[in-house]
Amino acid sequence: MFSKEQVLKQALESIQLQAASIAMLETFVNDEFAKAINLIYQCKGRFVISGIGKSAIIAQKIVATMNSTGTAALYMHAADAIHGDLGMIRPDDVVMIISKSGESPEIKLLVPLVKNFGNPVIALCGNSVSFLATQADIFINCTVAKEACPNNLAPTTSTTAQMVMGDAIAVCLLSLKGFTEKDFARYHPGGNLGKRMYLRVQDLIKMNEVPKVNLESTIREIIVEISGKRLGATAVVDTENNLMGIITDGDIRRMLQLHNDVDPLRAKDIYSANPKTIEQDELAVIALEEMRSKDITQLLVTQQGQYVGMLHLHDLIREGII
Repeated sequence: MFSKEQVLKQALESIQLQAASIAMLETFVNDEFAKAINLIYQCKGRFVISGIGKSAIIAQKIVATMNSTGTAALYMHAADAIHGDLGMIRPDDVVMIISKSGESPEIKLLVPLVKNFGNPVIALCGNSVSFLATQADIFINCTVAKEACPNNLAPTTSTTAQMVMGDAIAVCLLSLKGFTEKDFARYHPGGNLGKRMYLRVQDLIKMNEVPKVNLESTIREIIVEISGKRLGATAVVDTENNLMGIITDGDIRRMLQLHNDVDPLRAKDIYSANPKTIEQDELAVIALEEMRSKDITQLLVTQQGQYVGMLHLHDLIREGII
């Protein structure tokens, strides 16, 4: 049975070996790499990426990264390609094939078939003298000295190198395309970044109660409204629903400290005029900035001066804006 020290030693050796191999990839970022970037950038079709075995899994990851950063990409398994999936390749597509050895039987069948279609082939390969490397139009080297596997067999360092080189390609392309944070959000509407870029105040308050009282509301009515709607405050409106002010639970506590007899008091006696507001079509992230700058937890939401609801800090937390 392994001791803890042996386990930690093995893990560290694996990490150090892979880190050293990744650092060596710098020598392969050369003219061939630049040619590949230019070819993909100028491509009027899709960037089709293929592989076999573990390299096929890396191909899927690179395709996902490309699609999420503005480069239209398509995954094609090398074995499926030679059994019908070649039909997914269009005349304007660029094809990249990933392989450690570059000598897999499926790869040897696939390369000439793609070239016969007239599509340029990029090899992302760890063997510079392989069939794939020598037959491809462009060769991106991702050779590693040794796998992290103690037997130097299981794809570990080699697949890490493939992924890192794929990420380098994606980063170069998104930079050339001027891909921005807003573009990223368009492709990630379900993520927190996407929400920050498109989610609006009106989207957050739909399920909220709308606490409000009028100028003549009693202290009891105000307390019931604040407690019942559970947003820590209530708006004060006139008979036309125009926003007049706000009463927070803090205002209620201060009022009780100052007055022995609260029965005669009305909302007009204790509300704060000129409350902090935000328009309902404003971005939620703007509401967050407003709350932070004013050190408050609620904003009254309006539409052209009319009170429509209340946004609480908890709404922003719930949606992952914070």
